[in-house]
Amino acid sequence: MRCRRNLPLAPVALPVDAPPNADAMVVLLARQGQHARYVFICAGKPVARTSAKAWQKALARAVIENFLWHDLRHTWASWHVQSGTRLQEIQALGGWSSFDTVLRYAHAAADHLRRAAQRIEDTNLPHGRGSGGLRLVVNR
Repeated sequence: MRCRRNLPLAPVALPVDAPPNADAMVVLLARQGQHARYVFICAGKPVARTSAKAWQKALARAVIENFLWHDLRHTWASWHVQSGTRLQEIQALGGWSSFDTVLRYAHAAADHLRRAAQRIEDTNLPHGRGSGGLRLVVNR
């Protein structure tokens, strides 16, 4: 098996106390025993770099166009935001040093913010869902 290693993998500083989720564990456990030390190997050697050629072939087989390796990281962060993970938690999980970088994903939370805003709908109307709840009081 021929393995090309052209692109270096970007280092990701994951916190030591951030365990892999159940989906990641399924992948890791399936690879257990294939190598004594490394999880991802090619021809018995650790994969130290990704291959641009292999990536392009995989995209072609999957009929995916205009997609970069780094887009996977963006997808991961967007899925977290959409699932309600706080931006500070995403920053720690993704190893970003700058919170401004993580703020790029805040737009993915629009639906969740809408639902959060709706939690207090009708709290100032006597006939609404929130009857007996909060009331808007204006002192003049």
